[in-house]
Amino acid sequence: MSNKDDILGRIRSGIRERYDMPSLGDLQATVYDEPLAAFKASSEATGSKVVELAPETDIDKAIRDLFPDAGVIASNLPEVHIATLNPDTVGSAQELNGTDVGVIRGSFGVAENGCIWIPQSMKEKAVCFISENLVILLPKAAIVNNMHEAYRQIDLGEYGYGTFISGPSKTADIAQTLVMGAQAARSVTVLLV
Repeated sequence: MSNKDDILGRIRSGIRERYDMPSLGDLQATVYDEPLAAFKASSEATGSKVVELAPETDIDKAIRDLFPDAGVIASNLPEVHIATLNPDTVGSAQELNGTDVGVIRGSFGVAENGCIWIPQSMKEKAVCFISENLVILLPKAAIVNNMHEAYRQIDLGEYGYGTFISGPSKTADIAQTLVMGAQAARSVTVLLV
């Protein structure tokens, strides 16, 4: 018997009551009267900035207004003309180092936790994590209530990879000091289009 089996055996010997797993059909997931409002509140609670754009808004101007000092803007989105770097045309992910603003598209947002599903739609997915500031374009109509609904909508697309992003990267595990941007973007701005 291995150490692992020994440890698990001792844990199991202390179990006094056993419960059957619930039926997935019996789960009552959270549903919101106004999913968009709940998504905004959840996103802001994670540290994201949420900006609802009017249909006629110029995306380039909105990005430039939010980040007037940005030098390197990386995006492969056709509506982002101010991009100075395209994650589809770089030779390697390392070339994205030093990106001030990365602009990507989210497929849908989740009202209960502010997560946004980001399928890999660019050659170098590093733009999602290496950018100092991340801007996510998200359709207002693409908000689901909860993670149960979200998982039913996941499409990994042509690259077979995707991730949920919820707010800027932050950690407080070093000297109990909150550090922004430790593993990814220092800021996340969601532009609802």
